[in-house]
Amino acid sequence: MSNFRGESMEIKAVARIDDRTKNLVKRIKPGEIAIIDHTDLDHVAADSLCKARIKMVINASPSISGRYPNPGPSMLLKEGIAILDNVGKSIFEKVRDGDLIEIRDNQVWKDGELVAEGEYLEANAVNLRLREIRKNLGSELDKFLHNTLEYAVKEKELILGTLSLPEVDTVFEDRPVMMVVRGQNYREDLTIVKSYIDDVNPVLVGVDGGADALLEFGYRPDVIIGDMDSVSDAALKSGAEIIVHAYTDGRAPGMERIKALGLEAKVFPAPGTSEDIAMLLAYEKGADLIVAVGTHSNMIDFLEKGRKGMGSTFLVRLKVGSILVDARGVSKIYQGRVKLRYLLQVSLAGIVTIGVVLFQTDWSRNMMRTFWLQLKILLGF
Repeated sequence: MSNFRGESMEIKAVARIDDRTKNLVKRIKPGEIAIIDHTDLDHVAADSLCKARIKMVINASPSISGRYPNPGPSMLLKEGIAILDNVGKSIFEKVRDGDLIEIRDNQVWKDGELVAEGEYLEANAVNLRLREIRKNLGSELDKFLHNTLEYAVKEKELILGTLSLPEVDTVFEDRPVMMVVRGQNYREDLTIVKSYIDDVNPVLVGVDGGADALLEFGYRPDVIIGDMDSVSDAALKSGAEIIVHAYTDGRAPGMERIKALGLEAKVFPAPGTSEDIAMLLAYEKGADLIVAVGTHSNMIDFLEKGRKGMGSTFLVRLKVGSILVDARGVSKIYQGRVKLRYLLQVSLAGIVTIGVVLFQTDWSRNMMRTFWLQLKILLGF
């Protein structure tokens, strides 16, 4: 990991500024500076910033609040991306998107004026802080469990089957479904299951930005379901069937965007997360298998999403568990890299086997003797 403590920093670059990191990464270019307002910088946000190959991050808020061990800062530091932390929200009033700014040590300057200053995060200190936070997760877990059970009672219609499902054109009956969420390690896991997609041809369901993940791997989603806040226009225009996740009272803010694009969509009013209702839709429509990539399924995931409990997810997974295969993290178990020495060992074994088989016949033994004699004559021994 890089260590930024004590280093003299002098950087001049274009700044991209947005209080929603997922919006910023759509337009930031390599070598630019990201100015964000992201308390407890999470894995997905950090991964997208790393992939954008930015020069550094300036965060208006604390990247680590101490509430839970969020991995985002460690990921950025490991990639050599400096983090100037907790500079204050006033930077959003003094810097505009596209401004040229200068970093002098821990200060931010624009047009010769000091606009903000903060503290650099340092890798060893971050790791020590995260270890301390993990030791004190007990109280946070207690609150999370309480909220989960409370939400489960409120959202029990998910498990009792009293929700009104939308009529869809996509056929799920007796078909496998691949449901993709743009969550932790989704790229690595999609790489591993790509051969499964090619062989089985499942129904491809993109949950919000998961639709873009499918396009990234060369697949067109059959269904896009979600709030429509993190999926691209290109994905929405790909020809997929669109289902907007609405509040239980029927309000569907995502429909405004769909209509603005001149597209049509169904509405699915339901509590819980979009990935929950995507699983539920596939299950209720008769899917014989649901393979989930990148989904959120534990306390840290939900704290990163800003949710205080996972009642709906707990209930949905109870209901669909018999046909659910969670592919999340499969890339950590199986690294699909074939080492050269393994190829050489397999090749050598094959050659030896062929040689043994061939030497069992008279003609092959005579051929080998003739070859050996000619080799001796050629080499002069």
